[in-house]
Amino acid sequence: MLTEIGPVEIQVPRDTDASFDPQIVKERQRRLTGVDEIILSLSSKGLTTGEIVAHFDDVFGASVSRETIGKITDKVLAEMAEWSLRPLDPVIFIDAIHVKVRDGQVTNRPIYVAIGVTVNGERDILGLWAGDSGEGYGTRTGSFPEFRAAA
Repeated sequence: MLTEIGPVEIQVPRDTDASFDPQIVKERQRRLTGVDEIILSLSSKGLTTGEIVAHFDDVFGASVSRETIGKITDKVLAEMAEWSLRPLDPVIFIDAIHVKVRDGQVTNRPIYVAIGVTVNGERDILGLWAGDSGEGYGTRTGSFPEFRAAA
């Protein structure tokens, strides 16, 4: 079993009448969910699949296949796609902050955030986008094709 602290050997007791129902580690489960979270965190920080494999070997002394990493990250991508296509809220606020980005040279680029507000006043982050330059109406209107698709 692969855990957040490395591989752990688990001895499975015999259950001749099949009455035992495991609660923490399900049958045939090979890793705990915390391992998935570590993989997603490393991936979100820009590590490649090969670097994640090497990290697990160095830090935890455990091997994780490239296929396993791909399955974990693909599952999140599918959830993100589903999330991005959900119905939009009645009111949407769009704003930007400017951050310094190093892309050959250091430049200021806007990071847009879209916040939806429901009729009950609840707020929901709809998305974040990196802009190319300036912060004007023409720049913003072309930046969010997802809104037109979901509207």
